[in-house]
Amino acid sequence: MNNTNTQLSTAFSVAPGVANSVLRVPPASPAAAAAYFGASLAFHADVSDVASALAAGGDPGFVVIDTRSTASWDQGHVPGALHLPTALIPEQAHALLDPAVPVVTYCWGPGCNGATRAALALAQLGFQVKEMLGGFEYWAREGFEFETWEGREQRTPDALTAPVDAEDCGC
Repeated sequence: MNNTNTQLSTAFSVAPGVANSVLRVPPASPAAAAAYFGASLAFHADVSDVASALAAGGDPGFVVIDTRSTASWDQGHVPGALHLPTALIPEQAHALLDPAVPVVTYCWGPGCNGATRAALALAQLGFQVKEMLGGFEYWAREGFEFETWEGREQRTPDALTAPVDAEDCGC
């Protein structure tokens, strides 16, 4: 067994005699945790960070892709996003996107893996890609402006997803 497999099997083994369900499987080693969480940040961006980068003005250094259907896009989407449904990525991505510019995909929300499927399709075509955690649902719930077929809209931030009296959550 190689070192990585040994670390993983040790990190995920069941601790004997531990009644607490949180610690029944002990935490990973600090090195394994750093590798995992570092990798996670390489694959994901959150709604607040995407919104902040887009609001800063100028070129954010990435393009945002809405991977949903046209009906979903019309219902609401991130301002400035490109509409590229997942099913059309293989035939249209190279015509619409610059392979040198990272892509951030999103779909409906955390209960939908459409952005993950789109990110996979783009990565397989050679694009650098991240998935926006929370998708359109959290974009709207955090109170960021969005576009619909009728124009721009903005909702009051949901106190369970965004700070009520602060610019950011501090995380």
